[in-house]
Amino acid sequence: MRKPRNLSREERELWHRVASRTEPLVRPGPTAQAPPGKAMPTAPAALPKAPIQPFRIGAAAKTSARPAVSAGRQDSHVTMDHKTWRRMKGGKLSPEARLDLHGMTLEQAHTRLSSFVESSAARGLRLILVITGKGRPGSQASPIPSRTGVLRRQVPHWLGAMPVVLQVSAANRKHGGDGALYVYLRRRRG
Repeated sequence: MRKPRNLSREERELWHRVASRTEPLVRPGPTAQAPPGKAMPTAPAALPKAPIQPFRIGAAAKTSARPAVSAGRQDSHVTMDHKTWRRMKGGKLSPEARLDLHGMTLEQAHTRLSSFVESSAARGLRLILVITGKGRPGSQASPIPSRTGVLRRQVPHWLGAMPVVLQVSAANRKHGGDGALYVYLRRRRG
């Protein structure tokens, strides 16, 4: 162990000037006292809650509480009947209606998807197929990697926010595979 060095006169004066202007972080009360030579630990301050900002056009939307499904994975959160889900994932159920979004912009696709899902639910359909496509491969010459399949990534989020949608899942290979989604709708209450 090292022997502590003695402070010079200037160092002691400086220390006393600094120490005389400081205040303890927590003042020890009658029950809490700081051990000699050690400061009392401070309680963490509660963080202020951020105010809710209004939504602005062009800003990123908040995600829904229900997990959205990416088109390339199987669902880890099944909200529908498991037997029906297995039949659907195996391609044994035939979709009652289909919507092809190839070649549409995000705005066009969102409008068409919303009206298609709502009209399908109003008609009492349960299983519909939404074809997004896999997306164009990006340019290999670019040093910056680009993500492909804008609709393929965005459509599951839109569907997850719709109250009439019970389950979204990647389609079976015979119905389009990774380029399509099964959308299982809630039963209408009548």
